Amino acid sequence: MAERLVAEGARVLIHGRDAAEVDAAVAKLGAAAAGATGDLAEPATAQAIVDATIAAFGRIDGLVNNAGIYPRGILTETTATFFDHIFAINTRAPLLCAEAAIRAFRAQKSPGAIVTVGSINAYCGLSNLTVYSMSKGALMTMTRNLANTLGPERIRANQLNVGWTWTANEDATQQREGRKPGWQNHLPLRDAPTGRIMQPEEIAAHTAFWLSEDSAPVSGQIYEAEQFPVIGRG
Repeated sequence: MAERLVAEGARVLIHGRDAAEVDAAVAKLGAAAAGATGDLAEPATAQAIVDATIAAFGRIDGLVNNAGIYPRGILTETTATFFDHIFAINTRAPLLCAEAAIRAFRAQKSPGAIVTVGSINAYCGLSNLTVYSMSKGALMTMTRNLANTLGPERIRANQLNVGWTWTANEDATQQREGRKPGWQNHLPLRDAPTGRIMQPEEIAAHTAFWLSEDSAPVSGQIYEAEQFPVIGRG
């Protein structure tokens, strides 16, 4: 994500929990990048991210809500602690990050763009993703509400509901559940019409569009980044 945005001329603040990984990403991108660490389960982290961005670059023009966790668990095994942890990171943190960014946009008296990365599971979800799916469904309401509220201030909010995409964590999970190495490129066409799942670089391209002025003045949209129709597929 950061690489694509920098390639298009942006300066980026990369956030993560692992300082070594953040430092490596910043070093790869050079002067166009800065880093910050912190646990998004802690409410204060959201404001710290925005503050770090302004400290590094003097201003903030856009926010990508891309952090999230993907724990599996059927409803009858769900605990209050499990629920609270998922919602703290997947739902509350994006809201608090948006809040902090909006305050900065207003202080700058400038337009702004918020892009939230959600999931197609927001529409229903698998049986072992009940709470996760709920957390992503809430983001759709957040995105639409922000767009409706902030439109006159030229602050846009849009959301990508992303389909099955490769990540290191997903790869590890799938292999742990029995798939062989390279599974992501050999899938049934019913599950992935191209025979493979999407790559992070492809999602980054869509995100860059919605963050840029190329997508203005469109706001309040839920955009399905998936290989097939999400609703009404027979």
